[in-house]
Amino acid sequence: MGNYIETKNEIENYIFARIPLIILDTKERERAERLLAEAGREMKIEIACYTDTRQVYHLGSNVTRDVDFDPLPFVADQFRRKRGVTFVLGDVRKISEESMFAREIVNLLYLAIEQACTLIIITPDMVWQRVAAFGLKISLDLPDAGEREAQIQRFKTRFGGRFPIEWAEDEISRASALLRGFTELQIENILSSVMVEHGGLGREQLYELTRLKSRMYAAVPCIQEVRVREDLEVSGLDRLKDWLREKKKLFFVPDEVLRKYDLTPPKGILLAGVPGCGKSYSAKMTAREWELPLFRFDIGSVYDKWVGESERRMREALRFIDNVAPCVVWIDEIEKALSISNAGNDTGKRVLGQFLFWLQESESRVFLVATANDIGKLPPELFRKGRFSEMFFVDLPKENERRQAICQYGMRSLRCHFGTEFLEELVQMTEGFSFADIEYVIKEAAQKVLLYGTDGVGEEQIRELFQRVIPFERTNPEAVEALRRWGAKRAVSASIEENEGGEGHE
Repeated sequence: MGNYIETKNEIENYIFARIPLIILDTKERERAERLLAEAGREMKIEIACYTDTRQVYHLGSNVTRDVDFDPLPFVADQFRRKRGVTFVLGDVRKISEESMFAREIVNLLYLAIEQACTLIIITPDMVWQRVAAFGLKISLDLPDAGEREAQIQRFKTRFGGRFPIEWAEDEISRASALLRGFTELQIENILSSVMVEHGGLGREQLYELTRLKSRMYAAVPCIQEVRVREDLEVSGLDRLKDWLREKKKLFFVPDEVLRKYDLTPPKGILLAGVPGCGKSYSAKMTAREWELPLFRFDIGSVYDKWVGESERRMREALRFIDNVAPCVVWIDEIEKALSISNAGNDTGKRVLGQFLFWLQESESRVFLVATANDIGKLPPELFRKGRFSEMFFVDLPKENERRQAICQYGMRSLRCHFGTEFLEELVQMTEGFSFADIEYVIKEAAQKVLLYGTDGVGEEQIRELFQRVIPFERTNPEAVEALRRWGAKRAVSASIEENEGGEGHE
């Protein structure tokens, strides 16, 4: 049962009990009025409402009455004339502190107690404590998954005759997840904007929903949106890819279904391992495969010399991330940022504490991809279960992964397929190479093709370019060995061993 139904039932109980004051905490006045109109019909009572634009009217009716923008004398008169009256203030003056208007509300509530009447105030703002003491406060949450799906379905029915709306049940469910955290009005505006811009709604428009969503909140300097190429490919890492495919299904399961099994959506992954082996590309791959926007969070830029400023910046950043969810958040080389927090200074400890608390407790649909090259600098608190869904170790590419990478970069940069014998020769030559090493060599060859044409670059020249490279494993053998020892004990291999799964799959 969604919050809308729960709130309506609760309000009906309060009205039946003749609680003198009900504070309905919501920014969605129109939705709140619809809820109260339904409650009135179910209870078979009339509920009148005041707003500045329509003045006084009965919910569910178009008949209005002008009260010169001061409803309180009118409400007082109604309370005196008849017992058991229910009246709604849809617009209120400043009520967060003592004022003439707030004191008049207090007098009105004393009258409500005498006449067994109920005053309902719709406001997202704080209410002066003396007023709030007369009653109870109820929060009307933003639309849940079921409400969002129903609204999208109504939108499709209303405009489907004029625009091609190709969303089936799966797309509507995905759109509902992407629009989590929006009001009904915001959902309507976003759907209308995307539909008009593209002349309809197809699966390719799903990403546009969150693109617009990120623009509805104030930008935060330490977070940047990262555009992901549609043709992005990541070689190897097949175990990680399989894990992500499975968790993608769980990530989009509605909250109410997860609660039945006492589950939460996957929170994210920590990718540790050898530099240049696909950790950063994996963040982009996740965003592309999950059809979610990608944001890069530079924690290091949160820190400021002024007292309290670093904590404020971290709060703003985390609030922005929660607002634009669902999304993928990428923290590159997380150890560099958190080593500042772990250095012993009080500001660093507080910022680290904020981040770790959010990582553990946030209920937003945010999937975090954090990468690390030097795991020795990471604070031990980061490895506590529940902060990451899984930790993966990314090693230098194995034989089949190198074969995939050489073919992929060769096709993308040189627009060619290497012959079988030459390809196998390159695979053997590149043992100990990272993906970045392989990419560098093939792009060097592509530069020569661009400058001198294909006649100047053949198999011999490509072979020589590979021979010139000193791979990372040879330049940093101790670091690679230390990373492998850590990965063997602490993390899951991101790759499938060649004797486990053959050639893997994309």
